[in-house]
Amino acid sequence: MRDELVVSTPHPNDYPELALLWEKSVRATHHFLPDSYIRLLRPLVEQRYLDAVMLICCRDRRGHITGFAGVAMGKVEMLFIHPRHRGHGIGTCLLRYAVQRLNANELEVNEQNPKALAFYRKQGFEVVSRSAVDGMGQPYPLLRMRLAQAQSARA
Repeated sequence: MRDELVVSTPHPNDYPELALLWEKSVRATHHFLPDSYIRLLRPLVEQRYLDAVMLICCRDRRGHITGFAGVAMGKVEMLFIHPRHRGHGIGTCLLRYAVQRLNANELEVNEQNPKALAFYRKQGFEVVSRSAVDGMGQPYPLLRMRLAQAQSARA
């Protein structure tokens, strides 16, 4: 029997654990990113990006964070799951919480991450635009997605 997932708010003292989880998740899913870019981004994640969003997370029985999301101004800015915990419903749980309780209805996903794109489509998001570069101006295209109207009304 699977444990029920509980969403909570991480604290700033959890930031090192969140940054490590971010890195592990990115290395497992963003194979198109070079190591140097991941190493450049990790301190930015820990020292700047986590403070810029409303953070939510799920934890295992020992209190270790298994996944987290960050929301700002109606947009899911980040959603990362520890590789050992992928496929256990954590991403769905966090995304539903973000939509239903934090009023998120938009997000961006790397075009080169087809599994994430498929996940968001399955959750009712649709592509509304494309950027040829990421937020740092690098050539990693982003797809902007919005929750479909019918899905949004049901949430």
